Amino acid sequence: GGARMAAEGVKSPFDISQLSILGLLEGLLAYRRVMARVEDTVALAAREKPDVVVLIDSWGFTLRVAQRLRKLDPKLPLVKYVAPQVWATRPGRAKTLAASVDHLLSIHVFDAPYFEAEGLPTTFVGNSALTLDFSGADGERLRRELGVALDAPLLLVLPGSRPSEISRILPPFADAVAILKASHPDLAVVIPAAPTVADTVKAQASGWAHIVEGERGKLDAMKAATVALACSGTVTTEVAMAGVPMVVGYRLGNLTHAILKHLIRTPYITLFNIAAKDFVAPELVQDDCNGPALAREVAKRLDDPELRRRQVEAQAAALLKMGRGGPDPSEAAADAVLTLLAKPA
Repeated sequence: GGARMAAEGVKSPFDISQLSILGLLEGLLAYRRVMARVEDTVALAAREKPDVVVLIDSWGFTLRVAQRLRKLDPKLPLVKYVAPQVWATRPGRAKTLAASVDHLLSIHVFDAPYFEAEGLPTTFVGNSALTLDFSGADGERLRRELGVALDAPLLLVLPGSRPSEISRILPPFADAVAILKASHPDLAVVIPAAPTVADTVKAQASGWAHIVEGERGKLDAMKAATVALACSGTVTTEVAMAGVPMVVGYRLGNLTHAILKHLIRTPYITLFNIAAKDFVAPELVQDDCNGPALAREVAKRLDDPELRRRQVEAQAAALLKMGRGGPDPSEAAADAVLTLLAKPA
């Protein structure tokens, strides 16, 4: 686990950031390190003899752990929390997962049919991003702290939380901001920097953006924003929860993109777009993720309050389709694991 798991008392043999890998080339370069962490995790389970193992996300890592634990102790209950996105690419992973674990905890309403068809019991628990609490967030507080006028347009820039994302996505986002500032001289720009990349973001963006850190800073920035320019990922759901219209951009490594473009089965990369089956937020991917194109889409929203209103409404409707307003996902996941434990062996 990471810092937040540690704060809850979870003792990890290594920091989860070591597994923050995206892309085929990056995966190959990190293979030996990841396999060493797999062996560490399996050895830990062998020593601790748990009653159940819950494997969270991180497909390549958790699959290998599950397969080794299955051989080590076939009776040990194995639970996968967060399914691989087989509805988007590589559907064969559903069969592989069904052969490797006993139960799946799904965060997307559209996951279950793919895995249940392979005989894997699946429980929809919901996406924890849909429970993000903005009750203590204060956009005006952030504007006052940064010296930004309450009526000035504020662009929220979210370039990702992985080093590889920052290296590929921050440059075109920076280009877009330069273009936007030329046409919108009163535009304020704020980047909530993820702790995994904070130093890099400060080094590259402090000259053209206010950098804020911590959960309070992030939530305040989301509530203060007029429009967001966001890297694809969980943060897009969080921004939608804050009621902010956004433009989504993303870039992969050239090799990864060349391979995946032949395997992807959905035209969307943003979860609420997938739920809505529509481009509720525009997505500019790969070569389309460039400064001028991003700036055009952001400018449309800065200049048109009615467009912002319609997009916020459409985002909210998509969040309902994703399960917003349902039971607490963490509690549902815990209940599912406890139910599995209560079953006779």
